[in-house]
Amino acid sequence: MPLDEKGSQRYRKIYPVSWEQLHRDAKALAWRLVELGNWQGIIAITRGGLVPAAVIARELEIRLIDTVCLASYQRQAQGELRILKRVASDGENWLLIDDLVDTGKTARAVRRMLPKAHFATVYAKPAGRPMVDTFVTEVSQDTWILFPWDSEASFAEPIINLRKPVD
Repeated sequence: MPLDEKGSQRYRKIYPVSWEQLHRDAKALAWRLVELGNWQGIIAITRGGLVPAAVIARELEIRLIDTVCLASYQRQAQGELRILKRVASDGENWLLIDDLVDTGKTARAVRRMLPKAHFATVYAKPAGRPMVDTFVTEVSQDTWILFPWDSEASFAEPIINLRKPVD
């Protein structure tokens, strides 16, 4: 499982999300957003926000899409946040879309860039939840969300075996 910025294990649970579930959850987010405004466009936070942004853009028939590009994870460990691309806007009448708000570190940086955007995420953890305006599903802070683009099908060890010492 991924490590925190100090290299320690901060996640105790894994929440695997399939492509189908992500699509359903992003569509549920679109249902919440449709009544909240007449959106000029979508700003996706790369990379995780690209897929939910595409689903939401389709559901709300939004064709104007931009990106804010950031990097904070290197080899599954969260590190220093780097801003790779900005947008020339304060975000007014724009949806800002990401897959997840975790610690709020990325969210705070993007909020400073786009203070008037409506920030929506598919998933939210308690530490970052105050940073977003709309989300669909909350998970505990110690849960790693395993997105479909980060996984592939393989054998899963039964849970009971994970507690047994290996010979």
